[in-house]
Amino acid sequence: MTTTASRSAEPLLLTQRRIWIIFSALIAGMLLASLDQTIVSTAMPTIVGELGGVEHQAWIVTSYLLATTIVMPIYGKFGDVLGRRNLFLFAIALFTIASLLCSLATDFWSFVTFRAMQGLGGGGLMILSQAIIADIVPASERGKYMGPLGGIFGLSAVAGPLLGGFFVDHLSWQWCFYINIPIGIATFLLAYFALTIPNKRAEKKLDLAGVGLLSIATACLIFFTDFGGNEEQGWDSPLTWLLGAGMLVAAALFVAVERRAEDPIIPLSLFKNKIFVNSTAIGFTLGLGMFSALAFMPTFLQMSSGTSAAVSGLLMLPMMAGMMGTSIYSGIAITKSGSYKKYPIGGTLLTIASMLWMTSLEASTPIWVICAMLFCFGAGLGLIMQVVVLVVQNSVPADIVGTATSTNNYFREVGAALGVAVFGSIFTSRLSDKLTETFAGSGAAGSNAESAAANLSPEAMSKLPEPIQDGIVSAYADSLAPVFWYLIPFLVIAFLLALRLKQIPLSDTAGMVARGEAIGGEEAYRVEAERLEAERLATERLDSEWLESERLESERRGAEYTDHPTADSGSDSRHSR
Repeated sequence: MTTTASRSAEPLLLTQRRIWIIFSALIAGMLLASLDQTIVSTAMPTIVGELGGVEHQAWIVTSYLLATTIVMPIYGKFGDVLGRRNLFLFAIALFTIASLLCSLATDFWSFVTFRAMQGLGGGGLMILSQAIIADIVPASERGKYMGPLGGIFGLSAVAGPLLGGFFVDHLSWQWCFYINIPIGIATFLLAYFALTIPNKRAEKKLDLAGVGLLSIATACLIFFTDFGGNEEQGWDSPLTWLLGAGMLVAAALFVAVERRAEDPIIPLSLFKNKIFVNSTAIGFTLGLGMFSALAFMPTFLQMSSGTSAAVSGLLMLPMMAGMMGTSIYSGIAITKSGSYKKYPIGGTLLTIASMLWMTSLEASTPIWVICAMLFCFGAGLGLIMQVVVLVVQNSVPADIVGTATSTNNYFREVGAALGVAVFGSIFTSRLSDKLTETFAGSGAAGSNAESAAANLSPEAMSKLPEPIQDGIVSAYADSLAPVFWYLIPFLVIAFLLALRLKQIPLSDTAGMVARGEAIGGEEAYRVEAERLEAERLATERLDSEWLESERLESERRGAEYTDHPTADSGSDSRHSR
């Protein structure tokens, strides 16, 4: 153990009532983070059109993912060392403030900067929520809590596109961020009063050198892939390869520092755990394929099929229904059977089949076919995402569950950031060229054609002549659909890794109980009953003592009255005589 909990002498009792109270705060935090991502995805074409950044729109997603990825190991490790309550409150506050700044942004790159700030808070909300669940719920029962979490993701994924589309069509894109402010304040207050888990103090030196080097390596990796894939720099640019060299140097230094660190932010011993490595590799490859497909799907639906933002949001509902349904089903089934291996296997197969189907997307594809594709894709993801996290948490000691959870998520987000940066740059590069060709073919001069392509929004598109609109729709379809072919090999690798995943028994002890910070199960109810009985007896004793003191005081007053009659009484006696 590297920490000591600063708690009262009486241990925390993890009764079912307390678990659900804490879980409610986690649900609110997850809703805040997940709702934001889905709202922005629908509004992204309008945002980049108004702020002037169509050719750089991948950065809206990349900046958020980059920031989230960098801070995940920090939140995970510091949560193990310092406790998770104050970190969770900090993440909520940072996310809410960044949302306000996003709504006030007046240019594209300041907006990207504030999105990165949101990522710094959102990464904490995701990691700390998953780690706190492991703290309070045994792995053998954790599956049934996946249902509500899957429901939150489903709810936000349904409500997000709808709200995003409504705000864009009837108000303004800024409302996509205004809505986070009251939700963030309410979530903060709920967590402040409901999240009754102990704080800790560090007993070993924090690995600040590891934090810095990991952040540098991650940033260089994302910039390397993004710069290599865009037209301004390209793979032959000295800056691109300078970033690649910086990534390798920072990664090598990070490994060297972690070998000597007293309490490393990512213990290298984790990578001797075959179950952890296998599960993390599944998350990495799945992140490459999944997030790349999801990041630009609303853009495809909105621009390629000619629908409004609200309608494109509605078209994402089937995917979230599939994800929510299989997430709830797999969680309940794992709790009942204790077996988890078959779900990632089935999920990766279904995701591969769905991705193959999505390569046939065209502007003329019927809406019902698109909905069926998305439903199958979401159903596959629902069988994998939560299960992989459960497997990782179950495979490591309780005192590093936050570190293991964040490391697993870190590599998944690295895969996601890589996928969005590489495949997003391929998509936007093709799109920019095709849009420029479309506008140039309509008679616009070269510079005017490039400007029109960079500032294209759905509203501006609706005002263009029909032949140009048709050309824009074809440009989006021809740019995005072929990219799905590049993603399929990574999903195949995820399937092969799922086949090798080892099945071990699920633990029946919650993390806080294993670390001696809480009492759970039947013992918690027994101790609570004993406390209530002791409080009842103490109350009765105090009441009895109070009544006895009142009786003695009354007798004392009575005795004083007899020995010392009042003046009026004496006067009355003399008068009577």
